[in-house]
Amino acid sequence: MTDIFQAADQASAAPSNLPEYSVSELSGSVKRTIESTYDRVRVRGELGRVTIAKSGHMYADLKDDRSVLNSVMWKTNVGRLAFKPEEGLEVVAEGKLSTFAGRSAYQLIADAMRPAGVGALMALLEERKKKLAAEGLFDTALKQPLPYLPQVIGVVTSPTGAVIRDILHRLRERFPVHVLLWPALVQGDRAAEQVASGIEGLNAIDGQDGIPRPDLIIVARGGGSIEDLWPFNEERVVRAAAASGIPLISAVGHETDTTLIDYVSDRRAPTPTGAAEMAVPVRTDLINDVAGLGQRLLRGLTQVSETGRKDLRAVSARLPRPETFLITRQQRFDLVEGKLASALSQQVLIKRGHFERVAPRLQPLALSRVASRHEADLTVLDRGLKRGLKGAVDLRRERVEGLAKRLSQRAASIEQKAADRSALDALWSRAGRAMAKVTDSRAQSLASKSALLEALSHKATLARGFALVQTPDGKLVRTSASAANEASLELTFADGTLSVSPTKPAPAAQNSEKRRTPKPKQASLFDE
Repeated sequence: MTDIFQAADQASAAPSNLPEYSVSELSGSVKRTIESTYDRVRVRGELGRVTIAKSGHMYADLKDDRSVLNSVMWKTNVGRLAFKPEEGLEVVAEGKLSTFAGRSAYQLIADAMRPAGVGALMALLEERKKKLAAEGLFDTALKQPLPYLPQVIGVVTSPTGAVIRDILHRLRERFPVHVLLWPALVQGDRAAEQVASGIEGLNAIDGQDGIPRPDLIIVARGGGSIEDLWPFNEERVVRAAAASGIPLISAVGHETDTTLIDYVSDRRAPTPTGAAEMAVPVRTDLINDVAGLGQRLLRGLTQVSETGRKDLRAVSARLPRPETFLITRQQRFDLVEGKLASALSQQVLIKRGHFERVAPRLQPLALSRVASRHEADLTVLDRGLKRGLKGAVDLRRERVEGLAKRLSQRAASIEQKAADRSALDALWSRAGRAMAKVTDSRAQSLASKSALLEALSHKATLARGFALVQTPDGKLVRTSASAANEASLELTFADGTLSVSPTKPAPAAQNSEKRRTPKPKQASLFDE
């Protein structure tokens, strides 16, 4: 056993032909070998872990069913991505294969990345759509009605694109309103954050700092591919639009393009121009509608007044005159009174004749007793007759007075209807004056706004002697240098358009004057 250990020690002490490397030297050699062998590669795989560091660099894993490849993308390249990298998304990454000596691992330094076909994005879009729909964000019950005539409209879009110009142009044509522009990127990795911040910022305006609160929000962008429109499919944008307390119109892409913000918006417009048309009515149509409603109101009031007059005349014609009732009753009373006096006189004569025929047959004593008895009876009958006559007269008088009272009440009702007719005439006169006042006020308001619109129009500037220089395809020309490069130009004056051909300026003499140093181009707010 001792011999075996001695032989092993001698073998280990023997010199070897293998070179000896330090750890750093070996790591550097491996790094150079990998970078020289794989100068630039394109790798397809599924994103695993995705991390955006505070520095802005992105660290992600590319994997398939058997292997995992670490990758890193620097901040400048991350900002150029047209989509947001997410775990589970299949992508194609391009870059340089290298190593990271700190962990003895190799990695892909990617400078470009795109989804692995439209199908991958559509699958991700469908999965996200189902998730948000399950939360109830797409329910129609949550949608708010658009205001009929908003005073202030907030627009979230790029300040340099043609979209904002199209919206402003269409608003000026239909019904000029105050517009608040919230500038935001509409493409790239930072677009979703800026669009969501724009929606939340417009909702946060309370009108206390002199900035009016919008009555309506328009989120707009022109057409593009699904990658270009992807920021409007991000969850933050969709949730910000769903939480908006101000009615929101989405106008993203063309009519055939559909993004997730379209499902949560209160109204989807096919184009940005269509969003402006949904936002405000046509001013001339509104004026015509108001005038038509005024005419209908006048006709209605006139018809009601005429109907009331006809009804009042018909009722008055059917009612009898109060004097008719009094005259008839008075005639009956006079007739009864005349008959009563003659009847009393006739009865007295008849009784007296009977008495005279019976008186000779009566003895004086008996006659005196009978006379006394009949005198007493006659006194009683006379008293009863007087009371009966008085009661009959009082009863007839009460009936006549009751009839007179009822006739007086009917006369008062007729007078009340006449007073109501006078009040209706006065109300009709007041309504006519009020309608004329409202019409004059609206006409003055429209005239002042039209005058302000004409004063702010570019046509007023042209009328003061200025001209608008454009190329035949409508491009604006601002400098003489750019004008010299065009074959023809169109000059727009206040009274018409004139086509001209520019003449190139003669070359300046050499060394006649020092060349001007061009001014540096102003940096954009959106540049990295």
